[in-house]
Amino acid sequence: MNTLLLPTYFPSISHFSAMMQADNLVFEVEDNFQKQTNRNRTYIYSPNGLQLLNIPVKHSKDSRQKTKEIIIDGEFDWQKQHFKSLEAAYRGSPFFEYFQDDIAPFFEKKHKFLIDLNFEVLDLLTKCLRIKLSYTTTTEYFHELDATKNKDFRFLANGKKDSSAFEPYQQVFDDKFGFINNLSVLDLLFNEGKFTIDYVKNQQLILP
Repeated sequence: MNTLLLPTYFPSISHFSAMMQADNLVFEVEDNFQKQTNRNRTYIYSPNGLQLLNIPVKHSKDSRQKTKEIIIDGEFDWQKQHFKSLEAAYRGSPFFEYFQDDIAPFFEKKHKFLIDLNFEVLDLLTKCLRIKLSYTTTTEYFHELDATKNKDFRFLANGKKDSSAFEPYQQVFDDKFGFINNLSVLDLLFNEGKFTIDYVKNQQLILP
């Protein structure tokens, strides 16, 4: 059974759970770019509650521009802002300092294409978790897939369509705002460390 996903920026816990539970992982790379999705954004738990981290991209007049063609807007120093936000959010977490040296260089590197950045995110996460991740990529786009052969989790890239609810774990500011569900997997990583893998493998995912 194939699990089909879209590569996203520091994927949500639901997205990462689907990756870790997949028998055969396939990433969609032939889709058209959609605005306001996790292709170029992620959510963290900041000192003020939920915070969006967004990668600025250059938009084409062509509404059918493919995601793999999307170019990051280099006029904004978003990397510096994102890393400062992560420091403010997670420096008090149990594992931020442990992973900091692995993660910091990522935010010093310039990428041209969004899809290349998102695949490097996967490499970074697997390095932090000391795991190997095998996957293939699509060669053409299919709107609908054979459900007997595929689990279509591409919808997880659109947070508005993702209604996943997970077991609470301790978060840095949960005494102020309570548990915030299904954030970036970074929230789980910085709070749970090596137990991240056990957690995501045990979460229930529901197809629409």
